[in-house]
Amino acid sequence: MTTSPPRSGSVLDNPRRTEPDPGAETGSGRSVRIGRVIPSVVTVAVLVAVWQAYVEISGIRPQLLPSPSRVVGQGWAHRDEIAVHAAATLQVTLTGFAVSLSLAWLLAVVVDFSPWLRRAFVPLFVASQTLPIIAIAPLMVIWFGFGLLPKVLVVALVTFFPMAIGLIEGFAAADREAGALLRSMGASRGQVFRYVRLPSALPRFFTALRIGITYAVVGAVFAEYVGAREGLGIYMSLQKNSFRTDLVLAAVLVTALISIALYLLTFAIERVVAPWARAENRSRRG
Repeated sequence: MTTSPPRSGSVLDNPRRTEPDPGAETGSGRSVRIGRVIPSVVTVAVLVAVWQAYVEISGIRPQLLPSPSRVVGQGWAHRDEIAVHAAATLQVTLTGFAVSLSLAWLLAVVVDFSPWLRRAFVPLFVASQTLPIIAIAPLMVIWFGFGLLPKVLVVALVTFFPMAIGLIEGFAAADREAGALLRSMGASRGQVFRYVRLPSALPRFFTALRIGITYAVVGAVFAEYVGAREGLGIYMSLQKNSFRTDLVLAAVLVTALISIALYLLTFAIERVVAPWARAENRSRRG
């Protein structure tokens, strides 16, 4: 009995031709998403209101604890200065994350094709997370100066592990029967990877991507805090030394907004690259 290679135009050319996400673009789907956001918005609003009321009632000095309205007002008054530092932090975040993302994909694919390399590299990936960033970041500055490189390395070191492990576990979780079926049809190992293992890994990858992008912003700010010429980290350090707690918190607010924006951007990318991944992630969450 002979086998024949997969034919063009068959199900292999579109292995994820599954049912569309039911509710993704409907009014009921949007209502569900809005309903999920409302509790968080209400919680934040209550916390800010309590904070504002406490500052006004207690009369605490703004150098110790400024009110939310003062934080926003002073942040807006210094918006040009903060924007320059935020742009520097965003550059470090995206550059470091791009390096980390490229390395994670490259090594995860290599490891997936070689069980020997998997046993050799995965323990090193785990060991990389045991390195204390609070000790490594100053060394990066000593070795590579105050330029872009040490901060990019810190961001890459912080974000590499979750994305690499997410991809490796995603590849390993692929449907074995589907892979065996393709091999029985004459598919090469590369075709099995493309049509079965890669689509199966994307839901876990996007979950890891969301973890990594939030770590990336924190890593960039911390690297700047240790040593930099510009960026939100060094801006916070300077304002802290000047007892401008309001501007420190304004920079923290901008950092949080950048993290949230990048986090939400991953959902838009996921919707374009792997629309089925959203449904599978929802099904895992129940």
